[in-house]
Parts: sequence; structure tokens; C-alpha cells
Amino acid sequence: MNPLNKIIFLSAFLASGFLLILLSCALYNNFKPLWVILIFLLAPLPNIVSSSIDNNRDDFLRFNSSDMNNPSPVQEFCKSLTGFLIVSGVALPLTFYHTNLVEFGSMLMSIVGGLIVYFDITIFIWFFSEEEDENDDFNF
Repeated sequence: MNPLNKIIFLSAFLASGFLLILLSCALYNNFKPLWVILIFLLAPLPNIVSSSIDNNRDDFLRFNSSDMNNPSPVQEFCKSLTGFLIVSGVALPLTFYHTNLVEFGSMLMSIVGGLIVYFDITIFIWFFSEEEDENDDFNF
């Protein structure tokens, strides 16, 4: 797939996620679900940080070749923090609904929109972080 097509496709999904979250606020005249945007925008950051730390780490300090498959404590912490943020992004609108601060439609739209935003950012990182070595033999 052409990189430009990927960017257009992913930006359309990102815009639809933001639109759902903003509509969940505007249609019901309650702007508490806007916190979902912040939570789901922060959710992929720990994994980005852990992958950049892991890519910059020297391999000569490892004595076993079996250590390559074991995640580091930094990676484990970042995965836990990402999971915590995702669960918080879903649980916050549910808590708002349970305490009658938002209505059911607002809760549903903010959860779906937030998950669209998170998965869109994750897919964007996955698409553009893969190595270009697959066509290296033919010099394309």
C-alpha cells in the first residue's frame, strides 16, 4: 500500500474518532468526556518510549543469547502503564455514566471514539516503523 494512502486512510479514522468524542460532548451539552481524548492520546506514549530505549540499548552487555526474548523491566512497566491508561480511558466514561454525570449515548460515543483514536495511533506507528529491508535484495 502506498504510504500516502496509508496516511489518508488513518487520518480519516483519526478524525472520525475525534468527531465521536466531540459529538458525545456537544450533543449532550456535557464536556466531561473530553478527558477521554487526553487519556487515549497518552496511552501509546509508554510503548514508544520503551521501544526507543530498547533500540538504543547495546547488545554487547548481554551475556546470554536467550536474553533477547526476555522483556526488560522498562518494557514491562511501559506495557503495564499503557494497559492502565487504556482501561482508564474506558472506565472513565463508564464511571461518569454510573454517577449520572453523562448519558448513555455520550458514554458509548466517547468510548468508541477513544478506542478508535488509540488504535489509529497504534496502527500508524506500526505501519511506519516496519523496516524497509524486505526489498533490499533487489535494490528497489
